[in-house]
Parts: sequence; structure tokens; C-alpha cells
Amino acid sequence: MKNIFIADDDAAIVDATSMMLELMGYQIKSTLKGSEVLTAMESVPDLLLLDIWLSGVDGRDICKQLKSDPKTKNLPILMISASREIKASALASGADDFLAKPFDMQSLLKKIENLVSQ
Repeated sequence: MKNIFIADDDAAIVDATSMMLELMGYQIKSTLKGSEVLTAMESVPDLLLLDIWLSGVDGRDICKQLKSDPKTKNLPILMISASREIKASALASGADDFLAKPFDMQSLLKKIENLVSQ
């Protein structure tokens, strides 16, 4: 069973996404607080679904930190944001892929399956 960690400050997105991914057989852990992302991941998940705009924290900074750490540098990170124009900066920060909000679950599942199967 693949583990996915979701970091988004929108509880509705976390709830809906978690429910759908659990139905697809994934094990989900999440946080609504950007300041907790690095400490809340007890072990390295198979994928991090990371919002760019987290309460008081920029997801791109979290991504850079994770990608510079030898323990987490290979962690696939799928960044999400309501701003479509931010894709280039998300990828420049080390994200493996990007998805603009609002997104449909099929697009999300396709990207997740692609990233966790690599």
C-alpha cells in the first residue's frame, strides 16, 4: 500500500482528496498547517501532495528543503495551487509535477499513479 502525505490548508480539499485516494487503496496522512509539514511526516511517504500557499508558509520553500535533504531528495512532490501562472516556479523549486486547482480527481489520480510508479 502506497503512502501519500497531503499538505493543504483547505480542509475541504484535504477531506475530499483523502477520501478518494483511500478508496483507491492509498494510505493517507495530512496536515492543514504549513509549519507542520516537515515534522508531521513520521517517515518518508511515497508521494507528497503539497499546496503552494500554506498558512504562513510557502510550499516552494518546503519543497526546496525536502529536495536538498539526502533522506527526502527522491520523494516525489506534486504541487497544487489555485494560481495556474505559478507552475514554472513550482517546478523550479524542485516539484516533480504541478496541478492547478480546481482539479478533477481523474487528473489527480493520473499524476499520482505516474509519480508513485517511477
